[in-house]
Amino acid sequence: MTDLTQTLLAEIAARREALVALTQGLVRIPTLNPPGRQYRELVDWLAARLQTHGWEVELIRAEGAPGDSDRWPRWNLVARIEGASPGDCVHFNGHHDVVEVGEGWTRDPFAAEIEDGRIYGRGTCDMKGGIATAIIAAEAFVAANPGFSGAIELSATADEESGGYGGVAYLAERGYFSPERVQHVIIPEPLNKDRICLGHRGVWWAEIETKGRIAHGSMPFLGDSAIRHMGAVLEEMERALFPLLAGKRTEMPVVPDGAKQSTLNINSIHGGEAEPEPGFTGFPAPCVADRCRIVIDRRFLIEEDIAEVKDEVRALMERVKAERPGFAYEIRELHEVIPTMTDRDAPVVRSTAAAIEKVLGAQPDYVVSPGTYDQKHIDRIGRLRNCIAYGPGVLDLAHQPDEWIGIDDMVDSAGVMALVLAELL
Repeated sequence: MTDLTQTLLAEIAARREALVALTQGLVRIPTLNPPGRQYRELVDWLAARLQTHGWEVELIRAEGAPGDSDRWPRWNLVARIEGASPGDCVHFNGHHDVVEVGEGWTRDPFAAEIEDGRIYGRGTCDMKGGIATAIIAAEAFVAANPGFSGAIELSATADEESGGYGGVAYLAERGYFSPERVQHVIIPEPLNKDRICLGHRGVWWAEIETKGRIAHGSMPFLGDSAIRHMGAVLEEMERALFPLLAGKRTEMPVVPDGAKQSTLNINSIHGGEAEPEPGFTGFPAPCVADRCRIVIDRRFLIEEDIAEVKDEVRALMERVKAERPGFAYEIRELHEVIPTMTDRDAPVVRSTAAAIEKVLGAQPDYVVSPGTYDQKHIDRIGRLRNCIAYGPGVLDLAHQPDEWIGIDDMVDSAGVMALVLAELL
């Protein structure tokens, strides 16, 4: 190892307890999304901590973004440390929101308890541990090399779990990820410490509604059941669409292997009468359903065209319509993201690969994420392609009960990130 490498790793080792404490502090603020709880509390807490360590901090509310309201404002943090001379800017971006807790936990999801070298809690892995790791890596680098060139930025952003429109998308639209301001971006998503994630598959979300006619449930022949119509749609999906998607494969290095094919998930289904309010003890009224809706989550490959993806669903609906008297439907598009994949020769990729070899003594794996993350906005809006996801944590633990992150993994990843800074700056 070079002297600088040894110095950097020693600086990070000395900050091990600070890394743990920072992760615990972030996890103990339950920034649940939806609806967007305690976003401001978290960015205020993190801003105070960063400012004492020399960061210039800006807090930005994504006013007008989807989900933003006076009750649930979408708050983001951007912090920056300037070097001694001009040069590139390396930006670490992490989302501070976490998903619902869910069932099956055996410990307090927001206590950030430590056991057997792991920190447990919702958001440890996805991705507050990654945010803390990037901060410690940057501060260790600055301490070891105060005369560095360029700048280091960190952002803690809102709403990645619900699309990122109140976070990275909002910032990108305002130039925070323009190539003139930022040249290299690392997103510390939990992809395992020996992997470099180059990008992600595409996604198209849509709501499909079948229409019917209400009538008394004792005389359903006088009505037209939208639920039965939707049943025919689901049957046609099983018969034709799912086998079609299973036959599509990508050359992208998507993990896990099952995600190398195109997929479709039926995210929700709602039909007929609304669910009763909590505490209601009566019975439902006898009615034929005059509407039924499903939300579909279609993940597609870089080899597929978005128009083809949509046409497959429309063609399916038209086949059902041709076979069922009175069948009527509507498709409402919710959002779409085109697949993205950074070139393996990009500067941030090469620097991260070299750092993984030095710290872990192994060649990195190059992967693509099955689901989208905020790289989509940095690419699509910011027009910045020199972006990867790299961070500690096991991807399979995200959104699971008893989510955890390994302390040693965070320390190792911090070493990798610090070495990337040493090469790029």
